[in-house]
Amino acid sequence: MESSDDNHFSVQSNGGSELKQPFIIGVAGGTASGKTTVCNMIISQLHDQRVILVNQDSFYHSLTDEQLQKVHEYNFDHPDAFDTELLLSCMETLSHGRAVSIPNYDFKRHQKIDHSRMVNPADVIILEGILVLHDSRVRDLMNMKIFVDTDSDVRLARRIKRDTVERGRNIEYVLDQYAKYVKPSFEEFILPSMKHADVIIPRGADNDVAIDLIVQHICTKLGQHNLCKIYPNVFVIYSTFQVVEHGLGHLPFTEKQIITPTGSVYSGVVFCRRLCGVSVIRSGESMENALRACCKGIKIGKILIHREGKDGRQCCQVYLIEYPQMLPFSTLCGTKVYLTKYPTNSLTNVAILNPFSSFRISHATKLLQLIYEKLPSDIASRHVLLLDPVLASGHSAVEAISVLLSKGVVESNIIFLNLISAPEGIHAVCKKFPRLKIVTSEIDVSLNKDLRVIPGMGEFGDRYFGTGV
Repeated sequence: MESSDDNHFSVQSNGGSELKQPFIIGVAGGTASGKTTVCNMIISQLHDQRVILVNQDSFYHSLTDEQLQKVHEYNFDHPDAFDTELLLSCMETLSHGRAVSIPNYDFKRHQKIDHSRMVNPADVIILEGILVLHDSRVRDLMNMKIFVDTDSDVRLARRIKRDTVERGRNIEYVLDQYAKYVKPSFEEFILPSMKHADVIIPRGADNDVAIDLIVQHICTKLGQHNLCKIYPNVFVIYSTFQVVEHGLGHLPFTEKQIITPTGSVYSGVVFCRRLCGVSVIRSGESMENALRACCKGIKIGKILIHREGKDGRQCCQVYLIEYPQMLPFSTLCGTKVYLTKYPTNSLTNVAILNPFSSFRISHATKLLQLIYEKLPSDIASRHVLLLDPVLASGHSAVEAISVLLSKGVVESNIIFLNLISAPEGIHAVCKKFPRLKIVTSEIDVSLNKDLRVIPGMGEFGDRYFGTGV
């Protein structure tokens, strides 16, 4: 279980109530490319949400007296012209749901004004500026990165008009700055940052279609759980009946045409054939029927994780079992377990059991301190659907995934399917395995002192198999 201090997946307001994780958007582009106009158009369409706009221009360094005397030689388009540390501090404060003081900058005097403005947290935070995509630390705070791409001649014409009318500069100074600093800095720092953008908007604010699509995406993200904004590999499907189907939707597929009995041609898709399931005993077995209903004849392996420590981390033993055919397999303490035939050289320091012998797990945990496996020889080339209905602290899941990786399974080929998750479990798994996918139907509040999901549904295995006391 992660420390309770590590709460970057939830935000608390000053009153103590939980706020949604803000959706942070970075909007970059060359000088006078229309960034502010694009931001205002996005804000106007998000009228049902609390939105704030933070300008990178507010974080210019104040010029010293010596710099002011040679202001015509100062490059305002260089990364060093901005107080990036202050920008980072302000954005991190806002992302944690706390109000922050944003400086005001006077472009005529090239100085910060004494009176800063107080900005309150919001559902959507838009950070706009020429170099907001340049620094990786700033980029890491963003959920969406946008680059406004506008023709250089158009940008120059807009800059001349803006700087002469709004900032009181003469046209010769504007053209000299553009040729000496603005254009070279654009080519050296700003244009290369475009490769980090998730969305590139050609023609800027004139591209209504692109802006509409961006607004639709933002609205979709705002309706998602906070963890989905932090971890793009987490998918919440609010229906327990569709978790397996949605998981299959993440598999690679190819197009295929078939001839129907009536002679018609039907175009469809065929899923990756190299696929297997692995259930975490015993709760994971409850999801096997749903997987078999979708994928007839799919090979399903099993992982049994025995935990003796109260926190689920001590004395963790893993037993890996896979059947080439359907066999009865129940793993509740006090019930019988049927094993397939196995090679004796895979056992060490344990008594040798007769093939297909049966025993009670409750009296055999000491005997089963081993890793027993009978997996497809090509499992490393397969996509794996890992089945476990409850993701609590994440320790069992991490151990199960580690076993799969040790067998050569590619991390990005693992899709973890579960029904109920706790934030602590998702954080633990995604932090350690960022390339696998998690598909769940609900993310509950937290864990209790016994590491059970709150509100959750108790011991899932007992409830499903009807074995609870």
